[in-house]
Amino acid sequence: MTSITVSGLTPARTYQFRMCAVNQVGKGQYSTETSRLMLPEEPPSAPPKNIVASGRTNQSIMVQWQPPPESEHNGVLHGYILRYRLAGLPGEYHYKNITSAEINYCLVKDLIIWTQYEIQVASYNGAGLGAFSRAVTEYTLQGVPTAPPQNVQAEAVNSTTIQFLWNPPPQQFINGINQGYKLLAWPVAAPESVTVVTIAPDFHGVHSGCITNLKKFTAYYTSVLCFTTPGDGPQSPPELLCTHEDKPGAVGHLSFTEILDTSLKVSWQEPVEKNGIITGYQISWEVYSRNESRLARTLANTTLEYKITGLSSLTTYTIEVAAMTAKGTGLVTSSTISSGVPPELPGAPSNLVISNISPRSATLQFRPGYDGKTSISKWIVEGQVGVLGEEEEWVSLYEVENEPDAQMLEIPNLIPYTHYRFRMRQVNIVGQSPLSQPSRVIQTLQAPPDVAPGSVTVRTASETSLWIRWMPLPDAQYNGNPESVGYRIKLWRVDLQSPVLMKIISDRLEREYTVEDLEEWVEYELQIQAFNAIGAGPWSEVVRSCTRESVPSAPPENVSAEAVSSTQILLTWTSVPEPEQNGLILGYKILFKAKDLDSEPKTQIVRGNHTQSVLLASLRKYVLYEIQVLAFTRIGDGVPNFPPVIERTKDDAPGPPVRLVFPEVRLTSVRIVWQPPEEPNGIILGYQIAYRLATSSPNKFTTVEVGSTVRQFTATDLSPESAYIFRTSAKTRQGWGEPLEATVITTEKRERPAPPRELRIPQSEVSSQSLQLQWVPGSDGSSPVRYFTVEVRELPNGEWKTYSSSISHEATSCVIERLNPFTSYKLRLKATNDIGDSDFSAETEAVTTLQDVPGEPPRSVSVTPHTTSSVLVQWQPPKVESLNGLLLGYRIYYRELEYETGPGTESKTIKIPSALRAELTPQSSFQTVNSPSALTTYELTQLKKYKRYEVVITAYNIIGESPTSAPVEVFVGEAAPAMAPQTIQVNALTASQLEITWDPPPVDSQNGNIQGYKIYYWEMDIQNDTEKVKVLFLPETTVRLKNLTSHTKYMVCISAFNAAGDGPRSSPRQGRTHQAAPSAPSFLAFSEITCTTLNVSWGEPTAANGILQGYRVVYEPLAPVQGVSKVVTVDIKGNWQRWLKVRDLTKGVTYLFRVQARTIAYGPELQANITAGPAEGSPGSPQEILATKSASGLTLQWTEGDSGDKPTTGYIIEARPSDEGLWDTFVKDIPRSATSYTVGLDKLKQGVSYEFRVVAVNEFGYGEPSIPSAAVSAQLETPFYEEWWFLLVMALSSLILILLVVFALVLHGQSRKYKNCSTGKNISNVEESVTLDNGGFTSLELNSRHLNVKSTFSKKNGTRSPPRPSPGGLHYSDEDICNKYNGAVLTESVALNEKPLEVSESEATDSDYEDELPKHSFVNHYMSDPTYYNSWKRQQKGVKHPTPYRYEECAASETEPYFQTVITTQSTGGVYTPTGQPAPGSRTPVTGFSSFV
Repeated sequence: MTSITVSGLTPARTYQFRMCAVNQVGKGQYSTETSRLMLPEEPPSAPPKNIVASGRTNQSIMVQWQPPPESEHNGVLHGYILRYRLAGLPGEYHYKNITSAEINYCLVKDLIIWTQYEIQVASYNGAGLGAFSRAVTEYTLQGVPTAPPQNVQAEAVNSTTIQFLWNPPPQQFINGINQGYKLLAWPVAAPESVTVVTIAPDFHGVHSGCITNLKKFTAYYTSVLCFTTPGDGPQSPPELLCTHEDKPGAVGHLSFTEILDTSLKVSWQEPVEKNGIITGYQISWEVYSRNESRLARTLANTTLEYKITGLSSLTTYTIEVAAMTAKGTGLVTSSTISSGVPPELPGAPSNLVISNISPRSATLQFRPGYDGKTSISKWIVEGQVGVLGEEEEWVSLYEVENEPDAQMLEIPNLIPYTHYRFRMRQVNIVGQSPLSQPSRVIQTLQAPPDVAPGSVTVRTASETSLWIRWMPLPDAQYNGNPESVGYRIKLWRVDLQSPVLMKIISDRLEREYTVEDLEEWVEYELQIQAFNAIGAGPWSEVVRSCTRESVPSAPPENVSAEAVSSTQILLTWTSVPEPEQNGLILGYKILFKAKDLDSEPKTQIVRGNHTQSVLLASLRKYVLYEIQVLAFTRIGDGVPNFPPVIERTKDDAPGPPVRLVFPEVRLTSVRIVWQPPEEPNGIILGYQIAYRLATSSPNKFTTVEVGSTVRQFTATDLSPESAYIFRTSAKTRQGWGEPLEATVITTEKRERPAPPRELRIPQSEVSSQSLQLQWVPGSDGSSPVRYFTVEVRELPNGEWKTYSSSISHEATSCVIERLNPFTSYKLRLKATNDIGDSDFSAETEAVTTLQDVPGEPPRSVSVTPHTTSSVLVQWQPPKVESLNGLLLGYRIYYRELEYETGPGTESKTIKIPSALRAELTPQSSFQTVNSPSALTTYELTQLKKYKRYEVVITAYNIIGESPTSAPVEVFVGEAAPAMAPQTIQVNALTASQLEITWDPPPVDSQNGNIQGYKIYYWEMDIQNDTEKVKVLFLPETTVRLKNLTSHTKYMVCISAFNAAGDGPRSSPRQGRTHQAAPSAPSFLAFSEITCTTLNVSWGEPTAANGILQGYRVVYEPLAPVQGVSKVVTVDIKGNWQRWLKVRDLTKGVTYLFRVQARTIAYGPELQANITAGPAEGSPGSPQEILATKSASGLTLQWTEGDSGDKPTTGYIIEARPSDEGLWDTFVKDIPRSATSYTVGLDKLKQGVSYEFRVVAVNEFGYGEPSIPSAAVSAQLETPFYEEWWFLLVMALSSLILILLVVFALVLHGQSRKYKNCSTGKNISNVEESVTLDNGGFTSLELNSRHLNVKSTFSKKNGTRSPPRPSPGGLHYSDEDICNKYNGAVLTESVALNEKPLEVSESEATDSDYEDELPKHSFVNHYMSDPTYYNSWKRQQKGVKHPTPYRYEECAASETEPYFQTVITTQSTGGVYTPTGQPAPGSRTPVTGFSSFV
């Protein structure tokens, strides 16, 4: 036999053949191989596998498949043919040609809604079309019905119900599964108020249904529609009908007029709810609680008033009015009225008491107010909700009608854990009463939340986590302490019964949460609820989501390997367990490597998850392989099986031995040495050495066989100087292998070979990972070269490494592989013969391998939403060593994920935005991305909203693209607002509230629906300490900030947020709260307390709450003095004066002082008690008071009395006019050692008599005053020229001269006397000196407009007017004061300072307030008008005196003019001066002393 037919071959495969002869001994050597032979292609012999069809829309179906098994391709696949037709019906197929074998999906469009199709797929190659797959059937998705229900009939059943009858639409127009019907009714007058009732489908006969709770006697349009899952179909034609009549509602506004003893007129209005045609009205009346006296009348429907006559006088009647329709009499409106007594507005309820407080209600007990002589028809309860201050607005909470005798109301529908304050009013037929006084503030009890968090959405966050978002509860729905409010998430797997997972979120303002540690690629359902300290609220609606696809977490099971030949292993496995698949298995990867030989495993990919075996071919013979299998999804590779499966390929004839050398050569013998074959292909059983003379017959060999462990052999009996050919071959179980042949010369003249030369690398043979090295061998040194060794060095800094040391001695070129792309190398070569190695050849020129595709994808890929239709892709370049060339750019591939299927990935190009491919190059108008170290970004735009996209990215160079990065998913359609709210305005509402208004961010920057706003506010300049945030979970554009500090500047900025997060903050805006009443003064203190005077001072309020306008001081005795309790009120303008001198006290009487500060209103009082008189431990009264007068002045003498508990520190002198005016400080700061004091008479007022007393001072205060001195006149001695003898002499000298002189003196005296008196309102600078013309005290006078006080100085001969008792509040107002003390000169003529000091007409009698540092002091008893000059001067002739002793009630006036205080000072005395404000020209006075000398 010399030919054979080989069958069972695969079309389009390349084959080689070889033969060997077999005899009884065994197999001979194989022949050389035939040339390669490729069989012709044939059409694929198997159809595509795993056809899956799924409805995509109501007019399209997505079809996916996997290629036929590779062994069935029978050539190179060119594409697929898909055909489809209506299922179950004979008809022609429609065909679609998919012209790429890489695309294994097709979207079939333009189909019929909700129709079943059968679909088949076949593959084709160059030889033709293969077999079609088995048909699969699938429906297009449902659509909405396109026809309304038929034969619709509607009929009103009663006054509130309409009944419908109808037939379904024709089945072919339903376009899906009939989910039911919707009955519609809407009033003709209000078409937007549609009432909808859903009716489940009934597949038997006529359908029927009703709409209830409609308005009575109202015209409605009615219609019916059919709906499927996608939506509603068209409505049937509207039909007009009217609901039936019914009894009417109550009449409105019952009132009474013309009320006489025996008659009255009753009026009313038509009912709001007529419920039909009003046919008339029925009015009835009866004596209150006497039914037998009832009388009734029926009136026409146009009558809205009726006069009732024949009533009994002063009798209470109950009057009722009701409307009537054809259906009967409606609700009755009644009221009581007394005949002859017209009703009045009722009075306000009082005594509000709250009890039985629960979370949602409270009982309000009250005392009804005056009923207005008629029955109470309604009670109205108003409340302040969430009370923080008095400014909270009152809202109506509850109204009760027809309970006229109620004294207790249960207020329902309150909000749990909320502060309330209630007030009431009552209503009768006349109107509403005034409001009652507010109740106390109460807080309702806590209760679990009433509602679940809203807008719950859940999305895939990662392979093991889900991201949940919800709308937090508003503050008003916490129903409990905000600190205890949180959220609870419950989730569970849909596919199997598994434990429910619970997650707790304790932050009440949290809006999102990520649930970790879930299973991959698993669908979950979840709910969320709010809770507080009392309990949990309701669960939200169930939402569902699936964790992201991941890599398989387990390897394929049952992996086994079987060697089927010396170069093939058959590998089989079963699929990954379903819970561990974590996604759709796209295929398997086989990792295999020769154990202990290969460092990196090779990879073979098996596409599809149904192929579970593979034949590993082209393996090394009789080699132990480690084999692993892993499954992969679109996300990446799973875990391989471990430990690896180990299998050895079958043995075969071995390769030739290597490194055959002849280390010893003699003239008649040689020693041959070899190494085992590099490819033993089995267990070496032995070696065969054959040799012959080179000149002898080619087949005449001397053959010797040696054992497998022998590595050398010596051939003897050779001919000298002859060439011999030696062959060495190895033997395995499969026979002898290929021999290695070498030539040797039997001679002793040998040396090392010369190095190879002329090394070169043709550029045409250079690729990305290999090159060809060519050389010319050098001299062999009379000893044939046995092999060559190649070394390679990587530039620039690499070391020489041996690439191979077993290159055939016959070779003149070698292919160097396993090089790095785009890398420069140098190579060198040496030859080896029996004597040894040659030197290395000269190095080659540097050669650079070609570029290759990048070996790694870009790293750190992230995709984030940028706007509602764009995402921002960010990445880092691949590692430099993996670029394999010059990086040109990146390609971004993205696709919309629908139903988690569609494997096709689309890409985007910048130049054609409508295409879906993005290619970034340095030359692009977009950002340059060729910087290897920079983070690069790109924005993908024009994406579909509310879709999930998958994005991968590759790097590319001139050769091609890198592998793709791991896919990243992103949800498009949500992004945080890009701009802040606009036009922010901050307006003050009250002292503790600001109203903030704003406009939403521009619509194009909102990036979705605005869910709310965050208002950040803080007190200016202390943001870190006071910043607060108010979250508004509603898209409103106004908010009130409450509980703020009054009269304080606040800064406010606002940010908007949507479902994706917070937008930027606006720039801060400023606002200021209004002023409020201040707090009480910080302290109240008394000093310089004598028997009749004291100084009271106080501190600024700790919280001014505004601009301080002044203070009010009120003082009164705790017990009446001489039967009179006098209340004195002093209003002080401005904040600079916080003290008051009080001069009209009674010794031993305890006074209550109250001080209030004022801004826009008076604040709370600070009060304290003080007793006038010496303090305990103060000195006793000085003794032996003596006042003597001389020509130069008045001298007061005394002796020291008891010093008290501490030594005396000084004295003061008090003085008063002898008509028993008020004691006032005359001189102070007298040294303790002094026992007398002298003052010039010219400092006193002429003609006035004074009494003096001395008071000692020590550390405890002012002591007991001395006994007053005798009255002393300030009149000077008579001048000599008034003596009789001088007059007589002058008369005798010249009568005429005397008359002239006397006339001149009289005129001169009159002009000097009144020179300084002024009636002007202000004094700026006055300088004057007055000389007294008599030796007596001048009298003091007070001209009071309202009241001459009992202690006022009187000028008339030292007498005083009789005193009258003072009422509780008094008005005092002095007239203008001259700068004389009733003529006494003000000491030290200095400028008078004017200070604004406001005193109301209720101001204190005998009280003084002294300027902050007036330069003069004047001892007066009352400080009043700003222009007070005439108040203290002598009465002018012809001036009409106002009526004295007029009493008025205390009433402060805000319109009083300004006042000023004038204080005199001198070098020898002092006045009360505020600390730190000394008077010019005076030494520092002792506090509290005021002197005039």
